[in-house]
Amino acid sequence: MINLFEYQNKVSFPEQHFDNLEEFLDVIWNKREKSSYYNEEENREEVQHFIQFLHKDQKLKSNKFVGVIHYEEQTINLLPKIFYQGKETTEDEVKVINSHILWWLSYCRKLKFPNYLSGLNTEKADFFEILIYLFSKYTNELLNSSVYQKYIEIENELSFVKGRINFQEYINQNLARGRNHKVNCIYDSFEIDNPFNQCIKYVSKMLLSVSKDHQNRRNLKNILFLLDEVSDLKISSEECKRIQFNPMFSDFETVRDYCVLFLENSISFNYKNDLKLFAFLLPMEYVFEDFIFGFIDKELDNINPKGQVKGVCLDEEKKFGLKPDLVLDLGNKKIIADNKYKMVYSDDNKKGISQSDLYQMLAYAIRFKIKDIKLFYPKSLNSNQNTYHNSIVMQDEFADKEKIFIKAYKLSIMDKNITSESLKECRYLFDNFKNLRANLISELELCLKD
Repeated sequence: MINLFEYQNKVSFPEQHFDNLEEFLDVIWNKREKSSYYNEEENREEVQHFIQFLHKDQKLKSNKFVGVIHYEEQTINLLPKIFYQGKETTEDEVKVINSHILWWLSYCRKLKFPNYLSGLNTEKADFFEILIYLFSKYTNELLNSSVYQKYIEIENELSFVKGRINFQEYINQNLARGRNHKVNCIYDSFEIDNPFNQCIKYVSKMLLSVSKDHQNRRNLKNILFLLDEVSDLKISSEECKRIQFNPMFSDFETVRDYCVLFLENSISFNYKNDLKLFAFLLPMEYVFEDFIFGFIDKELDNINPKGQVKGVCLDEEKKFGLKPDLVLDLGNKKIIADNKYKMVYSDDNKKGISQSDLYQMLAYAIRFKIKDIKLFYPKSLNSNQNTYHNSIVMQDEFADKEKIFIKAYKLSIMDKNITSESLKECRYLFDNFKNLRANLISELELCLKD
């Protein structure tokens, strides 16, 4: 098992697989679905950004992604940099880190991580196997009680009239060929073979090919058995996102969100039906941004957060849009909050706040006419645990020297007291995070009142 922390450590990789892994990742990068998780430059780039390959000493170094890669019987864990301590990471420590990632994902909005944790303990070390467990258990139980069926428009040749007659086809294909006893009809049929079930089947087959957990494989096989009559089609995440349900089938929205999660962030490479590479990768900066948004929305009362507000531009021609991470409405005032997934240290002369960040915050303040700006950074294992980090005051010379207050804070998104032993003692995984949840609520309340 190889453990790589974002932009931190370097680890040797077997020479016989080194170039092949890089080649496979380049192919997968170019075949990936373009999404908002990648910036414009990355969406144009043809060379993969998942892992750095250091050819001089045959070593790997992680970029900004977290997750897991399975390649040639080797597991590569890509872990958040805020947990890096400069030493070898044990399997128990990886379990603790993965439990934190799952906790963050449970609040995420953009990644649509459904919080279904009934009966989940910490026996599965690989957080990807835990995600498979959540999906397979929930979907299997749901399909056993009710398989989703939907009216699909069918065009078929029948011996009787059903629905409406397709006169154009009837004239061209039947009357013209002496087959007037057959009627071309278009009608709605209540079908199990619909896009949603096709999506479930496609995702289940993909996960079955990579999961090594016995319980997960059994659940996935049962899902495939229940959907045996459904067509085998490859479904994209965009097609899956477009599937909508009426209120009677709201339970199926959770399954759809799981499918989107796997389809958008999973990578596979097959050669002659032999799985060579599988990866589940998430860009950590978006996980942090979504976590803070979701946490404020769910845990703080009397605050109306809005994420990625559109419609405000820097220029008059509206070519350069401004989209702050969060606009928080506290009733008596509004605050702009920007999430910066960066390591900041107290001994830094500017305390981690870059000049480009200041320019960005100044543009937000002026164009949104909001003078209170908050910068949220994550605390790391090695940083001091003070929440308040830095304060900068600027004056707008074009607005009667109106003061703009920019304040930076480090937030607790990890708990040093959570261990593999404490994970085993709790019945449910997220019981371990009660103290961290309470601390983060207190920190955010203080930040917003400051």
